[in-house]
Amino acid sequence: MNPGEQHKRFGIRCSLAADDPMSAAHLLGPDWEAYRWYQTEQQRDADFEDYSREHVYSRRGDRASVVYTKVSR
Repeated sequence: MNPGEQHKRFGIRCSLAADDPMSAAHLLGPDWEAYRWYQTEQQRDADFEDYSREHVYSRRGDRASVVYTKVSR
């Protein structure tokens, strides 16, 4: 954990859907995950809503296969 993140209690866990091709062992792997940490719950929730929206540059109907989950520590 970075020193600047130790006081950030609210986060978003990013993981891959089970059927995502990027979860193949020779790519990211089935256990890949990443976290984004925030000072406040409001900051986290705002980004969580933004992540849940359809990406402006995606083709109509495309859905991201990244799974976002709110977490706290």
